[in-house]
Amino acid sequence: MMSFHFVKSSYSPDTTDCVEVARNVPGTVAVRDSKHQAGPILRLTPTAWRAFRAGVAAPAARLLL
Repeated sequence: MMSFHFVKSSYSPDTTDCVEVARNVPGTVAVRDSKHQAGPILRLTPTAWRAFRAGVAAPAARLLL
């Protein structure tokens, strides 16, 4: 079984909450909380990850937050 190699978001400063993402396992994008590295891992398909990122970046999504 392959292990995930997580990378911290470049948009997150060292002192705040952020996410880490792993894309090294084919067909999977893994996401976890950087402050709870032993906690749960969210596993997404690359298509679902792209849809999530597009939704977060969309101007209408910002109005809902």
